[in-house]
Amino acid sequence: MPAFPREELEEMVRRFVAANDEAGRTGDWSKMSAFYTEDALYTWNNGPGWEFVARGRQQIHDWVFGTEMAGLEHWVYPYVRTLIDEQKGEVIGIWRQIAPVKDPEGRPYEIAGTGGSWFRYAGNFQWCWQRDFFDHANAAAVFGELAKAGQLAPPMLERMKKGSKMPGWVRRAEFDWYETLAGREA
Repeated sequence: MPAFPREELEEMVRRFVAANDEAGRTGDWSKMSAFYTEDALYTWNNGPGWEFVARGRQQIHDWVFGTEMAGLEHWVYPYVRTLIDEQKGEVIGIWRQIAPVKDPEGRPYEIAGTGGSWFRYAGNFQWCWQRDFFDHANAAAVFGELAKAGQLAPPMLERMKKGSKMPGWVRRAEFDWYETLAGREA
């Protein structure tokens, strides 16, 4: 695994976080796919039976920043901490998940718990691997509250109905995310 100059990784994080913040403001997440290599892998866990897997920039564009963000266009995911390992070319970013609508007390709905991403840098200001983590129980609770209050966007309601039939969802037994990480360490 190549080492990278710390300054380059810091600049990558700065660019990525700025684009993330802009996407939340505008609701256009599509530009984020430019931060990934052609053969990048982007995954997260979907509970005890499912994983989400996008292979390559096109699936990341279509699924991660397309179908998976449908109904979440103006949510914001501010990064509160980043940890950089320049020897491994890896970054951990911790973020929040905040809805664009307010609860009955006037505060924005927010998914509690820790949300974050583990990235592997490939050079040229692109990631080649990303693994997200967040609290699914808290996410389900917030989406349930939003639905009950009539504030959940229609595309998100539709996604919730489809469940594991969404593009990119695979059975956990068919995908070992840790092995994919180890395979990219060579």
